[in-house]
Amino acid sequence: MSLISKAQQPDSSGRIQHVTPQSAGWEYVGFAAYLLKQGETLTLQSGENELCLVLVAGRASVKTRHAAFAGIGKRMSPFERIPPWSVYVPHHDEAEITAETDLELAVCSAPGHGDLPARLIPPEDVGIEHRGKGRNQRLVHNILPDNKAADSLLVVEVYTDEGASSSWPSHKHDEKASPDETYLEETYYHRFDPEPGFAMQRVYTDDRSLDVCMAPGNRDVVMVPRGYHPVATLAGYDNYYLNVMAGPVRLWKFTWEKDHAWVNSENYPRSR
Repeated sequence: MSLISKAQQPDSSGRIQHVTPQSAGWEYVGFAAYLLKQGETLTLQSGENELCLVLVAGRASVKTRHAAFAGIGKRMSPFERIPPWSVYVPHHDEAEITAETDLELAVCSAPGHGDLPARLIPPEDVGIEHRGKGRNQRLVHNILPDNKAADSLLVVEVYTDEGASSSWPSHKHDEKASPDETYLEETYYHRFDPEPGFAMQRVYTDDRSLDVCMAPGNRDVVMVPRGYHPVATLAGYDNYYLNVMAGPVRLWKFTWEKDHAWVNSENYPRSR
């Protein structure tokens, strides 16, 4: 079973990744990534979906049918580790993106059904968290968390230093009828510094009916339909990933894997 989408050479629109609910075999999450040259324009129809356009790197101007956001973006690389500029686009809308510099654009999508307007998500509206301790530390930018307005989408980016782990201890969010857990499909868009790097990511369930290990490289996408999904980085290569989640309930509630939950406790790091 393949849960990885390898980065492709840009097509005529600049697209290098294209994951749809149909291609992933699930119901909610879509993801695409584009590399645009300075001056190029991309037009997207949201259709039945809401979109979150994340400027991973570069500057752009974005127009929707009822709003315009000129000259947004600041970081030229995600590894500057400053929050990105993003634009929320509701369903039944259109977005025209013009690259003002070379642009790396992520397009996160999920079903839209409300009446929210298009809006800018500037860096100052992105929540910054430092999670974990020891070799399980990571920097988190909450771009579109469950306490911000959207119909389905949850969007977050995470930085993990070389030789450290992330999405760890193992946790899952694949139960539709649990009071303690929500069903959320998830994609990981991986970047590495330097670019030849890769990480190790495992997606697995308690009964091991799903148990897949992968080595995502730069701009690859890992799909998580269910189960646990930890990431381990390798010496010499820092990791960035952009997560997109969506499901029938827009709430991030998860369950730790019992065997590894102790890593959250005061017993970690262990004395040697």
